[in-house]
Amino acid sequence: MPLWGMVIDLDRCTGCQACAFACMAENNVPAVGPAEAAQGRRIAWMQILDGSSGHGPDGFIPRPCFHCDDAPCTHVCPVDATNRTPEGLIAQVYTRCIGCRYCMVACPFDAKFFNWRRYRMATLEPNPDVSIRPKGVVEKCTFCHHRLQRARERARTERREMAADEYRPACMETCPTGAIVFGDLSDARSEVARLAHDPRAFRFGEELGTEPKVTYLSRVRRHA
Repeated sequence: MPLWGMVIDLDRCTGCQACAFACMAENNVPAVGPAEAAQGRRIAWMQILDGSSGHGPDGFIPRPCFHCDDAPCTHVCPVDATNRTPEGLIAQVYTRCIGCRYCMVACPFDAKFFNWRRYRMATLEPNPDVSIRPKGVVEKCTFCHHRLQRARERARTERREMAADEYRPACMETCPTGAIVFGDLSDARSEVARLAHDPRAFRFGEELGTEPKVTYLSRVRRHA
């Protein structure tokens, strides 16, 4: 069974935010407006953090949900609205969510967001493959899980096995520098598994024991 994960090469990231905008368009992430954003209610499944502000290494840091193998959010949800799938994805079931926000408090990476209102869409045409979340529920990055479902359905229709590279999240597909690599971590031959064991590899919050499935490659120090 696959174990989906991601590697982000910080040496290649330019902070262009193409991944963040692609994520918003692909997943119907709402635009909250300046007044709500000023109250800390911005929703951004893929955030571009500024490392120079104390968030981590210098430079820009794309930050999706880390889809941790031992995710604290899954332990505190009283209705199992957030749970870990057999393939390692941390799912968010909006129709089951009661808006208690325990999962938001439990997440050490601030990767979950609450819908305080029924916000307008960031794009004019919503993606019909992704549900639009109502007021009062928590949402987050899903690694574009609907694309996995679509790839599986296509393979099933064609009566063949789905190849791992048929499942590509929007952020990876859009990155102009190839900084984002996604795939099956359980396949030692895959590029994502190889890069996850690169000498430059590190994960945020490893000391917390959450086992994130997003690995970063540190920047290469260049001397003049």
